[in-house]
Amino acid sequence: MLLEQLALFRLPSPPAASRPRHLLIGGRIIDYRLKQGARRLSMTIDERGLRISAPGRTPLAEIESFVQGHGDWVLKKLDELAHASQPRHLRIKEGSRLPLLGGEAEVRVLPGANRVRWIADTLVLEARPEADLGQLAKRALQKRALTHFGERLDHFSARLGRTAPKLSLSSAHTRWGSCSEESGIRINWRLIHLPPHLGDYVVAHEVAHLVELNHSKRFWAVVDSLYPDWQTARGELKQRAASLPIL
Repeated sequence: MLLEQLALFRLPSPPAASRPRHLLIGGRIIDYRLKQGARRLSMTIDERGLRISAPGRTPLAEIESFVQGHGDWVLKKLDELAHASQPRHLRIKEGSRLPLLGGEAEVRVLPGANRVRWIADTLVLEARPEADLGQLAKRALQKRALTHFGERLDHFSARLGRTAPKLSLSSAHTRWGSCSEESGIRINWRLIHLPPHLGDYVVAHEVAHLVELNHSKRFWAVVDSLYPDWQTARGELKQRAASLPIL
């Protein structure tokens, strides 16, 4: 069984769930939606509420027992969302504004063949009438992320006198980045929404793993040599994670 939360950069991807159901948790009636046919039992909480995925033959009693077992977490996350200052789900349309590297990008929508391009910090979506503008915007942001973080990877790798390894983008639910001798460095593309210094910390962190593939004192010494203010950045990342937009 897997408990999934939106604390870092969890983006909802399951198809629409079934009709609402109700469950009593801590004296409160909580609505939820159940989707069966998943590989494992899990739950996700975002602005749309509590959603549960379960294998097709899982008894309802077992599903609701699973939720009850994490009742404190469910209530806490629902309360946090209820007090959020603004919704995280962004509807992409003409004039929408997206957080981009500490600033904002304005979205322009033009007729076209589902192509994307950047003009400075203006995102131009040349879309067919039936196009999913959210997916087009995501494609454009990932393209921007690959370019930006590629440049930062070159910078920090050079600081260590190393050739930059292969860079790829991640949509991981629980990690900002990862480093592997086989596959190189992966950076979560959603960092493109945050100020550049936070992305720099993540890239520096992963580059340090080229020297120390662990989290020993020697590793943190390498991180400190690349990004001395890493502790502040790490704390800021934890605070900002809950504000990342969802496309």
